[in-house]
Amino acid sequence: MKLVLISIICGAVALSSCKSNDGKSSYAGFKLPEQGQSFGLGQEVKVELEIPANEDVKKISYLLDGKPLGTQEGTGAYTFPTKGLSLGYKQITAVLENGNTKDTITTNIVLRSSIQPKLFNYKVVNTFPHDTSSYTQGLEYHGGRFLESTGEYGSSSLRWVDLKTGKALQRINLDPQYFAEGSTLVGDKIVLLTWRENVGFTYDAKTLKQNGTFTYQNSREGWGLTFDGKRLIKSDGTNRIWFLNKDTYKEESYVDVYDNNGPVDQLNELEYIDGKIYANIYQSDNIAIIDPNTGVIEAYANLTGILPAKDKFANTDVLNGIAWDAAGKRLFVTGKKFDKLFEISLIPVTK
Repeated sequence: MKLVLISIICGAVALSSCKSNDGKSSYAGFKLPEQGQSFGLGQEVKVELEIPANEDVKKISYLLDGKPLGTQEGTGAYTFPTKGLSLGYKQITAVLENGNTKDTITTNIVLRSSIQPKLFNYKVVNTFPHDTSSYTQGLEYHGGRFLESTGEYGSSSLRWVDLKTGKALQRINLDPQYFAEGSTLVGDKIVLLTWRENVGFTYDAKTLKQNGTFTYQNSREGWGLTFDGKRLIKSDGTNRIWFLNKDTYKEESYVDVYDNNGPVDQLNELEYIDGKIYANIYQSDNIAIIDPNTGVIEAYANLTGILPAKDKFANTDVLNGIAWDAAGKRLFVTGKKFDKLFEISLIPVTK
């Protein structure tokens, strides 16, 4: 009975090598790297296989997340670089060929950030009024006014807002069944997310008339949204950032976000600034500055105390909302039901 059980286990577990009575492997497997082993981005990964003595392997092809890495003749160690890759879990596949048959084995590693994020404090440059009924979920600056989307069931809205007065120049309210989230301007359209309803809306930017809908695919929820000029960039409350086709709204790729300590989730409102993604971290006073190619958090901006205690009321909520004036090089921030919106400059923390 024990021999039958060992045989079943050997056949079912593809990532491990079973041993025969003489101590030799009866199946090919990974000797290196170990399953789930962590590597810093930029570090080389060494791959070594355990191959049964009775297998005559002519060639091995390696893939990473299904994409070819390279091939080698024979069974020696193989190394590959990780510089420029995105972070998170990666699947390594080895395809062993002996001329007549192929054997495929896989293992997983984790790529983590290998840099210490820079730190920024802030200086308030200007202060503007902000509507305390605005549960701010999306914020962008366009030509002297803000595009702002506000959340909560029963009071979600999409607005064009005057910078100097904080008053809505145009506004539409969403049906009470929807909780509005991030929004962004793409050409003559506004794209708006909802939280848990698995649907997004598009609107005419001039009239705010709804002209389309789309559904999410693999992303869990709708949180933040921004546009880099080519792709929509979406957060879903996890440490994953999704990249969507600007015309079809299909999720085409993603990066997982890490700092040097591990994954960083609760990524909320987003803004694309000079090639980087700025993200509010929900329930904190920190903004993460992220490399969109790798998911590495390169810096944190700590905005603790930006809203004075005397200006916090019973319904004042957390920091959320980042907007960038590309022409004037001005950075704006606010929060959910803040009574103020701030123009700030970031100041590097020096040790």
